[in-house]
Amino acid sequence: MSLRHHEIAESRHRILNPFTEDKLHLLGDLCRITPDMQHLDLACGKGELLAQWSSRYGSRGIGVDISKVFLEAARARAEELDVADRLEYVEADAGTYQANPNSYDIVSCIGATWIGGGLAGTLDLMRPALHPTGLALVGEIFWLSPPPPEASETLGIDPANCTSLAGTAERIHQAGFELLEMVLANQDSWDRYVASQWWTISDWLRANPDDPDAPAMRDFLTQARNSHLKYGRQYLGWGIFITRPL
Repeated sequence: MSLRHHEIAESRHRILNPFTEDKLHLLGDLCRITPDMQHLDLACGKGELLAQWSSRYGSRGIGVDISKVFLEAARARAEELDVADRLEYVEADAGTYQANPNSYDIVSCIGATWIGGGLAGTLDLMRPALHPTGLALVGEIFWLSPPPPEASETLGIDPANCTSLAGTAERIHQAGFELLEMVLANQDSWDRYVASQWWTISDWLRANPDDPDAPAMRDFLTQARNSHLKYGRQYLGWGIFITRPL
């Protein structure tokens, strides 16, 4: 699925993952954020995490993403919450972005571990920017229970990049990080993230029937419904894991 397809499907979303605003606040409370903490968010999407936390706790941050569309939304949201003076958004590849070393109290990558080729590689990318006492937050999928063989293909998941919840914790440890806490999505928050995209895409298709991307979006809509209802709700988990270097 191309970047534009994501921009279409998630055009009505503020949070680009299966999380609720309450869980964003819970996560911030767990991280013990204080005013002027420095936060680097890699593949920040629409910047809701940065903006909400800056408004709630007074933190400062930089968000990095490749999407002009998402970054425009992020800057508008920062203005709306009156935190634009504390946040900066950079259009760049989060996987190659060169951050100031040892400078951030929090480095996050929420649901985009493809930037490092998987969980371990993404933690490796995050480590250089992290202050020695800082926290690395990573959002990742995991299997709630062993899925049937066809589930990975239907959901578009590389089997090598998804394991159990316990296996995810072990991968974090093997990458040289300690798992401190976690906040997990549930079926309802998955529905709000995934199912709400169906209506968005349907409306877009009705308004843009002759767009070159329309056939691909129709295929995506059919596949998204089928994969979520058949496998995603039953087998796929997602969470944000609070870690720090060992």
